[in-house]
Amino acid sequence: MKTIIIKKLCYGTLATVFLIASCSDDFLEVAPTGSIDENSVATEDGVQGLLIGAYSALSGVFGNRFEGPNHWATGSIMGGEANKGTDSGDYSSLNPIQRYEASPVDPNGDFNNLWRGRYEGIKRCNQTLEKLARAENIKPEVVQQITAEARMLRGHFYFDLKKHFNSIPYIDESIYLDDELDEAQKLEALKAIPNTPDVWDKIEADFQFAFDNLPETTDAGRNNKWAAAAYMGKAKLYQQKYAEAKEWFDEVIEKGVTPLGEKYALLEDYAQIYNAENDQHAEAVMDVESANNTGNVRNANWFDDLNYPHNTGPDGPGNCCGFFQPSIELGNSFRTTDEGLPLLDGSYNNPENEVANNWKHVIVDKQPESSFVEDAGPLDPRIDHAIGRKGIPYLDWIIHPGAAWIRSFSYAGPYTPKKYIYYRSQENSFTDGSSWTRGYATMNYTIIRFADVLLMAAEAEIEAGSLEQARTYVNMVRNRAANSEHWVKEYDSDENAANYVISEYPPAQFADKASATAAVRFERKLELSGEGHRFFDLVRWGIADSVLNAYLDYESQFLKEKFGGAKFTAGKNEFYPIPQRQIDLSGGSIKQNPGY
Repeated sequence: MKTIIIKKLCYGTLATVFLIASCSDDFLEVAPTGSIDENSVATEDGVQGLLIGAYSALSGVFGNRFEGPNHWATGSIMGGEANKGTDSGDYSSLNPIQRYEASPVDPNGDFNNLWRGRYEGIKRCNQTLEKLARAENIKPEVVQQITAEARMLRGHFYFDLKKHFNSIPYIDESIYLDDELDEAQKLEALKAIPNTPDVWDKIEADFQFAFDNLPETTDAGRNNKWAAAAYMGKAKLYQQKYAEAKEWFDEVIEKGVTPLGEKYALLEDYAQIYNAENDQHAEAVMDVESANNTGNVRNANWFDDLNYPHNTGPDGPGNCCGFFQPSIELGNSFRTTDEGLPLLDGSYNNPENEVANNWKHVIVDKQPESSFVEDAGPLDPRIDHAIGRKGIPYLDWIIHPGAAWIRSFSYAGPYTPKKYIYYRSQENSFTDGSSWTRGYATMNYTIIRFADVLLMAAEAEIEAGSLEQARTYVNMVRNRAANSEHWVKEYDSDENAANYVISEYPPAQFADKASATAAVRFERKLELSGEGHRFFDLVRWGIADSVLNAYLDYESQFLKEKFGGAKFTAGKNEFYPIPQRQIDLSGGSIKQNPGY
């Protein structure tokens, strides 16, 4: 099923203040039989093995769910698309975090493990580059490709740290290559590196080198030059360098192909983005590979093992644990006008436009759940690909039963996640059931997909004054969603499961910059919901304060125990606290972010 079976490789030359890591059988696919001789990895095979170890770090290293590449907590929950779900007692360290009350000393070590995991990935990239520099008898073209792949991965890990923490220490391979320093001196040199927000130039340099030196086609699971180009465009966009971002996105849209050589394109069927049987598809620009039956469920989507409906038994996937429940506000966002356009003025949260849900029916109206009537109003069809709702078919399992699949209905609301969920027909073939839960699926997670590129390009086009081109890109995404052949249907019927209505944006919506910007931003919310982008989008747009406090005001009407009194603080909550453990280990070289 997968071309690259990712193995968690352990190789240590230097324990650093940023990389407090050890090799453990928990993270190995094959138990080590002895220590690794450094000379044995200074070969082509050895360096390739180190590179695969760097790829494996894309999905996390230490087993903390904040390490996952999909950022379901730091990107989606914190962006108002979902809440923690389950009940207040399970994974309780998430409770203050989702209320924007994160501490540098979080009891579960979530931020520390995110930090450690990304710096472990960086260490693996740097060790690959170091050993490559010391190796002999490797063809120049092989050296070029390995270098480019390692630098592409390093750029990704640093980008991820930058968007989470803003001010970070930058470490490349130079200290490792400095033979004038002994190991103790290298450690002291690493401890002395301060954190700084000024790392964009180094991130860009890695992506530029990757673009210049990676091939267009390669093995599935490896990065190609077009992934580097898309990531460079994204880095430019985050810095508001719109003209430069546009140039990169233009190249990707016109010429980009997948590692297997397929032209980038939107899939006809939105649901197939999240189907393990359709991995390596034309929309995947950069993804994280997964595999099953490798002897270790860490090679599957372990970071999503909690994110299934609760207590489904054989009628649903995972059977545990009820986390990552989509927000009521997100559900309302899929309301459309009778003409099929979103309610961009925010009126989707008005009582007359709220999507009917069984939580309000039971908790507020005090009615039996059995009397709940499904929403009959017009809805964007993506709602039922993204959100599990009572009365709507849940993939190929059963009609969603509502509260029966929710651990604490009053605490977490009416919805369950639906993206990156495996099908009944895939049980034990595209899942790894060898651990404590059935919820280890093996679809690849897309870090960047083509719809994401189109919508980022639309932002850049608006800033360039090309409003009609921006409308074209947004409507490409909406037209895919409008393909009625692939709307959710009633079981054993061609009838749509709900009243789906969606249409293109007319020219009037893109007549000026403000209205066009509102449309593009809302389209990202709808198209990419639950995929870990929302919080970081709000921060880079400079609207996190207003949007997230409005979300908290709305959501706390219903989920009072969870959100009552919660507040997003501008000037603080845009970035996460630097783990106190890392500040302490650095001897004070690393400084805390403002407000913590």
